[in-house]
Amino acid sequence: MAKQYWLMKSEPDAYAWETLVKDGKGMWDGVRNHSAKLNMKAMKVGDEALFYHSNIGKECVGIMEIVEEATPDPTAEDGSPWVIVRVAPVRRLAHPVTLAAIKADPALADMDLIRLSRLSVGRVTPAEWKHILKKSEKPGG
Repeated sequence: MAKQYWLMKSEPDAYAWETLVKDGKGMWDGVRNHSAKLNMKAMKVGDEALFYHSNIGKECVGIMEIVEEATPDPTAEDGSPWVIVRVAPVRRLAHPVTLAAIKADPALADMDLIRLSRLSVGRVTPAEWKHILKKSEKPGG
């Protein structure tokens, strides 16, 4: 199966990129949306995800790798359907790619981030992934 790409949102005052880097590995927990849960269940070890700072910053700041597939979320009530995945930092983007830059780019108009703006864990196509990484090479994306 080909590598898949994702975008995972976190409020930086709750769990920031810098915290993941310091910890070396993190548990992506607390997701309480069924579509986001299904995306997490579809993740495989080796898939990569953009770490997106939501609310504060509103920008892609780094790349993570999925290092453990979906397991029950220990922060949820027993018997609930919620899951976690474990992630590890790969690298910080050279320059953050802001939501404004993504919205202004016609090549990214169909991204889950734009179409399903409240979704905390969304798919990224290989073409979108390459495009965002290219945008991250220069300031202002």
